[in-house]
Amino acid sequence: MRVVLHIWRQASTCESGRLVEYTVEDVAAEVSFLEMLDALNQSLMLRGEVPIAFDHDCREGICGSCAMVINGVPHGPLPGTTTCQLYLRHFRDGDHIYVEPWRAKAFPIIRDLVVDRSALDRIIQAGGYASVDAGAAPDANATLVPKECADYAFTAAACIGCGACVAACKNASAMLFVAAKVTHLSLLPQGQPERTHRAIAMVEAMDREGFGNCSNHYECEAACPKQIPVRFIARLNRELLHAALTSHEFAQPPEPLEHEE
Repeated sequence: MRVVLHIWRQASTCESGRLVEYTVEDVAAEVSFLEMLDALNQSLMLRGEVPIAFDHDCREGICGSCAMVINGVPHGPLPGTTTCQLYLRHFRDGDHIYVEPWRAKAFPIIRDLVVDRSALDRIIQAGGYASVDAGAAPDANATLVPKECADYAFTAAACIGCGACVAACKNASAMLFVAAKVTHLSLLPQGQPERTHRAIAMVEAMDREGFGNCSNHYECEAACPKQIPVRFIARLNRELLHAALTSHEFAQPPEPLEHEE
C-alpha cells in the first residue's frame, strides 16, 4: 500500500505548528497504524531528520495513551478501538490521512502528537478513589453487591481515561470521563463513604482545569474506544444534585438577623 500522511509537527508548546506531508510506500495492509509511524520515524532518523513524537505504551487497546486524531476522528474511523488497534487495511491504497493531536485547552501540546493529559489525573486525585482502612483483608463475600449494580459499575470502570471524549466534543468537555469514574464508585459499597464529596470535588476539579460543559451532541460516546454510554452523564448530574442538597460543602451560611430598634 501507499499512503500520504499529513502529520501535525510542533516543536513545543510555545511554538506554532503545521501539517507536514510524508509519503509511505510499500507498506503492508496488516501493519498497524503505530507500526507504520515507527517505520516512518526510522526512515526520518536515517535521513537525519527529527522523528515524529507520539504517545504509546501497551499497544493492546488497554492504556489509551495512543491519543491522536485521524481524519478528524479521535483514535481513527474504526468505532470502539484505540489508535494502536487501527490497521492499514482499514484504509485504501493511495489515501491521504490527516493525523493531529487532541485539541483542547486542558490538553496543551507538548510536541507533535503528544499532549499533556495530566488534567485527567488531577480530576481523579480530587475524588476518584475509595478509602480503605488498614487491617486484615475482608472476606470476598462479606459484602454482597447486586448483579445489576456490579454490571453497571463494570461498564463504567471500562473507561481508560484516554481523553477521546474531550477531543471529540466541540466544547472539549470531560463530562463522560468524570461520569464514568463517579458512576463506577457510587454503585459499589466501597465507594459510599466519599460518595457525596466525590461528585462535588471531581466536578469542581474538572471546571478548574478548563474543560467545557456537555451540550448533548453524543460525540463523546461515538469516539470512546470502550463505548462508554452517554447515559452516565445523566447519572453524574443526579449525583451532583443529590450532593448539593445534602452536603455541607455547598451550604451557605445563614443571613444575620437584623436587630430591631
